[in-house]
Amino acid sequence: MAQGLNGQPVSPVQIFSQRAPTSPWEALRFSPQMDARGIWAVLLALAWLGKRSSAHQTSVERPCNLQIIDPGLLGFLHLEWLPPPSLPTLDQCTVKYKLKYRSTGDADWQVVFTKRLKFGGSFDLGRGAEARVQTLLSGRCVNGSEVQSDWTHATFPAAAHGDPESQIRDFHCVYHNWEQLTCTWRPGPLAPPGARYQLYYWYEGLAQAAPCSDYIQQHGGNVGCNLQCLRQAEYTDFSICVNGSSEAARLRPAYFTFHLQNLVKPSPPEQLSVSVSAHKEVHVEWRPPTGAAPPQCLDYEVQLAGEAGGAEAAWAPAVVQGETTFAFSLSNDSHVSCVRVRGKTSMFCADTGFWSDWAHHCIHVSSKDENQLIILTAVVLSFLALCIGCVFAAQLKNRKKGEKNTSPPSPYLG
Repeated sequence: MAQGLNGQPVSPVQIFSQRAPTSPWEALRFSPQMDARGIWAVLLALAWLGKRSSAHQTSVERPCNLQIIDPGLLGFLHLEWLPPPSLPTLDQCTVKYKLKYRSTGDADWQVVFTKRLKFGGSFDLGRGAEARVQTLLSGRCVNGSEVQSDWTHATFPAAAHGDPESQIRDFHCVYHNWEQLTCTWRPGPLAPPGARYQLYYWYEGLAQAAPCSDYIQQHGGNVGCNLQCLRQAEYTDFSICVNGSSEAARLRPAYFTFHLQNLVKPSPPEQLSVSVSAHKEVHVEWRPPTGAAPPQCLDYEVQLAGEAGGAEAAWAPAVVQGETTFAFSLSNDSHVSCVRVRGKTSMFCADTGFWSDWAHHCIHVSSKDENQLIILTAVVLSFLALCIGCVFAAQLKNRKKGEKNTSPPSPYLG
């Protein structure tokens, strides 16, 4: 049997319990007589070891060299950056970036999460642009949490050349029936005489900005532009710049970005018809406008008027619906003379839009029994016809009688 340090014999179990522990867990397992101070010492050691083992994963560096680049696409800018100089290469780590950008002065930021090192966005170059990006590290390498770096910032200056009062005013665009975009404006209040404004547009798919080829002119100057064949530009950023030239001074450009489907004004509904049944049911029916407008993207509003349907008529809205028919019943004291219908792009195809012009149809419908009115009218007409026939027959009879009394005597008589 083995001997201890004091020369006394010890058992193998005692030898094992006297062996120095190789880890804190072993110390806890094989030292049941450990006092409270020893337990706390072991727990603190475990906390320190855990912190030490993951200390290199509790922070991450921010991206480098954030740039805002203008490729000449009327406000569509490229944002590019480089990854942090040192980045964990562990397979259990996921690295992505949080990008925030806006036109200078906007209250809200646009936020994008991406694993790429570049992004494209639309800005108002008349106000400039600003962006910021940070690194996000997540996964098992950070114990399932997410570690964020500090922000990297960048700005882009505004296109501030030219007198602000030379910039156009009241810019307004309408996308007519999903076929033609018409944009109009007024010249700037301090635009020099002879100033000539020009419109350029761009959307994803065009290699470069394109000029307007169909201007609307007034007093010899451009005050609008018509653009067609834009179906590929729907549901994406559509950018416009209206700048100008003058011999006297530089004109300040104006930049706009929107979605075409939010500017649609459909054509009026077609083939509007109104019919009335013997049970006082009024049935209204129409067809969607012809052209490029998708029929499934149109809602309609029906309105009724009890008078002649002119400007003074009190139009009452009846319903807004996506169908092309509408029916209603006449009450005992109602009288409907005119029905009108108009259309608008539905919420399933656009965020907003413009109502079409009205399609009108006027009728003469009263709340009385229509059959009784028809019968009464027929009786009156029949009575009048009978009276006229009797008068005509009496006159004809009197005429024949008069002719008989005035005939000459026969030569064969006395």
